[in-house]
Amino acid sequence: MLLAVIIASAIILKQSRQKEADVLMEDREHSTGAPVNSHEVKSIEDAAGKSADDSPDSSDVFQKSEKCLITEDEKRQLQEQALAAAEQVKEVYRDIEVIGSSSFASNIVDFTGEQCKEVVALFGQAGFVSITEDCNMVNPEKIQSFYSDYLEKRDSMFTIYEVNPDGLIGAFTFIYRDDKLQTYYVGIGWQQGGTPEIRSTLVNNIAEMKLTEKGYFIYSYEILIPHSSLRQYWRIMPISDQCRELTEKYISRLSYVNYNMLVTNWDSSNVGDILMPCMFEDIYRIYTGEILKAENQVIPAELYEQIMTTYFPVSVEKVRELCGYDEGSGTYPYKMIYSRPYPPFGEVVDYAENGDGTITLYIDGVWPDYNSDYAFTNIVVVQPFEDGTFRYLSNAIEKRELEIPIITGTEG
Repeated sequence: MLLAVIIASAIILKQSRQKEADVLMEDREHSTGAPVNSHEVKSIEDAAGKSADDSPDSSDVFQKSEKCLITEDEKRQLQEQALAAAEQVKEVYRDIEVIGSSSFASNIVDFTGEQCKEVVALFGQAGFVSITEDCNMVNPEKIQSFYSDYLEKRDSMFTIYEVNPDGLIGAFTFIYRDDKLQTYYVGIGWQQGGTPEIRSTLVNNIAEMKLTEKGYFIYSYEILIPHSSLRQYWRIMPISDQCRELTEKYISRLSYVNYNMLVTNWDSSNVGDILMPCMFEDIYRIYTGEILKAENQVIPAELYEQIMTTYFPVSVEKVRELCGYDEGSGTYPYKMIYSRPYPPFGEVVDYAENGDGTITLYIDGVWPDYNSDYAFTNIVVVQPFEDGTFRYLSNAIEKRELEIPIITGTEG
């Protein structure tokens, strides 16, 4: 009851900032088709009303509901440590252009993925744990040591520096003490000229945590932040650049929950089983790199058939039979994909280049929200073409730790 009163009071006090946060998160979800994770939510909520000079009491609602595991002195030390760590990477930020003052983003103009990776490399050279998108974690052994301490019920602590795509740095300190788990977050932004500053701090209680054999560090918070995932995760074990590139090119834009392509065993003999109108949106994005904009909710047949017969071993006649072709208008209906919460994703963990020019991809279905990095496995065969396009030739899926998603006819 006390916790409910605290949260209700906090909502009343922060209505205006929460309204702004919700708008920002809705924009984020609409543009990506994916739920916002808790790390992003925290930054977005900071944008809706927090500033670097907020008092500790006003900057953290949740720590009032539970005793904080670290002292105020330790918090100050962690903040100083985060700023000192940021000094190790400031060279990357020295020539940045900063526009605006919003706290939910770095406000850095055109911070690139390569710059993010450079920051991670510098953190690694300085001995810190760090990660960013499309990059292997540096110094992951510190997480492994922390997790071993946790299993042995020894008090322990470690900090990881996550570099967001826009250049904002999140310093997450994981604390295990008195048989309880918490995170203490310090958000580091940047001023013009490359001067780091603390943007926000936050304490969260952790409900559960595990380090998988394959190398995923998965954890969940006691209080689920609105719009966030059920669980947060990092891949701490390295994956090859080639597997990462194959995942990005062939797998990352496909869905396990919106259509049958990845959850049905198929090849050229039964490819009709996977043809669903809603899948075109994702295949179009793979082909063009752009989001589909369908005028009057229809798609010209020439475009539709060109893409579908390129990417699948299927005839125009079969596409017309199964995907809703309208002969009178020469169009196909546009079926929007509605984002589903907590979907799994696939990652290529191995591959084989075959003598006939095809590539066999060995894929693990990762479902962190359900605590699995080995939910099911796929074997997908693709045929690359000289113009950069390719064709999916077959898929085979096998259940591992979780049930394979079931797609009903209503999805398409």
